Amino acid sequence: MSRTERTEEATSPRRFAYGFAKDAGVVLLDGQGGAPVIGVKGDAAGVPVADPWAVIEAYRAAGGADVEVLPSGVFERRLSEVYSAEGLSSATFEDEGTEDLSALAEGLPATADLLDTEDDAPVIRLINALIAEAIKTRASDIHVEPYETALKIRMRIDGVMREVLELPARMTPVLTSRIKVMSRLDIAEKRVPQDGRISLSMGGRLIDVRVSTLPSRFGERVVMRILDQEQAKLDLDLLGMPAETLRRFRTLLKRKKGVILITGPTGSGKTTTLYSALTELKDGNDTIMTVEDPVEYVLDGIAQTQVNPKVGLTFAAGLRAILRQDPDIVLVGEVRDVETAKIAMEFSLTGHLALSTVHTNSAVGAITRLRDVGVESYLLSSTVAGIMAQRLVRKLCEACKAPREASTAELVMMGAEGPVTVYDPQGCARCNGTGYEGRIGLYELVVADEGFRQLVHDDATEAAMERHAFQHAQTLAQAGWAHAREGTTSPEEVIRVVQEVDAT
Repeated sequence: MSRTERTEEATSPRRFAYGFAKDAGVVLLDGQGGAPVIGVKGDAAGVPVADPWAVIEAYRAAGGADVEVLPSGVFERRLSEVYSAEGLSSATFEDEGTEDLSALAEGLPATADLLDTEDDAPVIRLINALIAEAIKTRASDIHVEPYETALKIRMRIDGVMREVLELPARMTPVLTSRIKVMSRLDIAEKRVPQDGRISLSMGGRLIDVRVSTLPSRFGERVVMRILDQEQAKLDLDLLGMPAETLRRFRTLLKRKKGVILITGPTGSGKTTTLYSALTELKDGNDTIMTVEDPVEYVLDGIAQTQVNPKVGLTFAAGLRAILRQDPDIVLVGEVRDVETAKIAMEFSLTGHLALSTVHTNSAVGAITRLRDVGVESYLLSSTVAGIMAQRLVRKLCEACKAPREASTAELVMMGAEGPVTVYDPQGCARCNGTGYEGRIGLYELVVADEGFRQLVHDDATEAAMERHAFQHAQTLAQAGWAHAREGTTSPEEVIRVVQEVDAT
């Protein structure tokens, strides 16, 4: 086949084949008024690096169009946006019977490009489209849930579950087995839970997908967590902290001693905050080491260790080992037991910084939790430098949010008088009818000053510690209502996520 014939086969009036677009360095975009624009890959100086012949052929195939040179990074991003935007609508799913999954596993490359689906089988195209759709909609997880009469696929988008697809129940073993093949799991073993990982690329972006399987009554349940380093904002300035909270948190980090704890439920952004803190601390002058379960994002210049309980590498064992590596700063993914907590605190007593997470509802609740697992109050009072509690609330869609006056009950909860304008979600095409688009963090920061340390040492109650800690600082609920008054989020979202914290 000649190059001209290949191009004609690979192009259409509105879309080039992905393989051609990627290799040739051309992408068909929509310009103003829907007029086609050919994006051409260029270097940093704006000089085209795409194949000139391919640009001419693309121009002819598009029926004439303006040509725009895009820097390499911009080109890769636009390429991803154009082809992942097809999402689920491009996934043609037909029942083709069971597939030879062992043969597929042997031929599976270490990293597959999930946008290049010209010759893939329907079930593979479906999985690729699901992951592409998850990335496009900022979903954190994909749930594949088998039931007696159907296989339901749901995604957690902005922290809320949403069903995106329902398939016949007979497709459960085909879909789950293919996912297991991609994540290098044992497809013959269906009786025990398994954990794996898939490495993919999407238009130049590296995507990690963490896979967990669990046996259930009607087949294996699969959850895929999407880890997209480009979407992760590993920068403290981009997390949405109020200026004063950010200033106080940075002051704690600059001291480089003591224990700093981040608290909150699963999915509240604790890992992102910790990684952002490490990114800020990474100045080349200190040795930074982590022990995590699992290592979610790779950080350059930081030694990261993943726990492996099967071989005895627990958080405590891993932390004990890395302390023999002469670190200046350590991050422990989670404090789960008294042994891990005490090792981290004893490390901080030598003038070093330890960061970790604890699952509690509030910042002060971390003190109570550590006391409960067996850490002595005198050790807590002398080592804990600060505790940050956080939550994520959905942001209102700017295109469709509607203003109204706050109700009497809402005014009471936000501690305000007189008329206050708040906004409610409406739903439009831009936000897929949800009324929300993206999320923002809510934070409460407790800095351990002398008064707070004395309260901890004296086994004071949570209420007493909170009264002292929040004399001049916001609680989570107050941070949420501040965003509601600014129109960033809605009252119902604040009540859903944090109001119960304040009530307790």
